[in-house]
Amino acid sequence: MRPILYLIRHADALDGEVDTERPLSPKGCRQVRHLARFLKESKAADLREIWHSPLVRARQTAAGLADELGAGAALREARGLLSDDPPGTMAKRLRDAELPLALVGHNPHLESLATLLVTGASQPCSFVLRKCAILALEPVRGQGAGQWAAAWQLSPDQF
Repeated sequence: MRPILYLIRHADALDGEVDTERPLSPKGCRQVRHLARFLKESKAADLREIWHSPLVRARQTAAGLADELGAGAALREARGLLSDDPPGTMAKRLRDAELPLALVGHNPHLESLATLLVTGASQPCSFVLRKCAILALEPVRGQGAGQWAAAWQLSPDQF
């Protein structure tokens, strides 16, 4: 299997007054278990690391995936995965990243990042990532650093 980058939007979260502290809802916990089960049973992911934003719901999504997969993927809080972060910053970091790798973050950042990686421009968005959706990207050989192709995408109702 080719090295793959997985973009994962955090799972469903509870409403709360402080956005940064919103934990996963029971629905979100189920979404994470179902995604992890799909990845494990299909052997679609053999992750080295899972990078996540500092927000509670992204950290919990990443931790839940790591626990359920049991693959020993290292969790790492990463800058550049918040909703309003410029996608170009993370795109540059990915040039030297070890694959396979998962990023757990937020919209509209993840949709813009995916679009930038595949098309070379972050707008207009070419992808829609619902909560706990996953998009797998493969590096395209011979196209220069930072060029990716969409391999597959799933939303929670599909796994």
